[in-house]
Amino acid sequence: MYDTILVGVDMSEQSDRAVAAAEDLARLSGGKIHIVHMREQDLVTGRGAALYDTESAGEADELLAKEAQRVQEAGLSVSTEVRTVIAGQVADQIVAAAKDHDADIIVVGSHGRSGIARVLLGGTAYKVLHLADRPVLVVK
Repeated sequence: MYDTILVGVDMSEQSDRAVAAAEDLARLSGGKIHIVHMREQDLVTGRGAALYDTESAGEADELLAKEAQRVQEAGLSVSTEVRTVIAGQVADQIVAAAKDHDADIIVVGSHGRSGIARVLLGGTAYKVLHLADRPVLVVK
């Protein structure tokens, strides 16, 4: 059913729940989990335009190591990936990663924004739902 399950993670509690849901799907389907984290960079324009990291490479690696260990301890197959993206392109890159890895489903956590907050701030999960060409499981 789901041979490859792509789960997008950040440093939130909702992300931990998304990994747990991916584990459940992998157990049921015998699939493997690919965990992807988007390391964002802010683009500052004007004189001296530059990209600034919002987190260190070490923080991203630590997050993925923690999540991968958890999946491995559950006896499941896991791979990880960090992609560096410009802020605002996280959803696009999660969908691209799903295509690159031929994932059967995308699992993401929702931060629970609704209404005007979602419209003004944009929710990554909301954007993934609208951009994806495959099933998406949003975990709250």
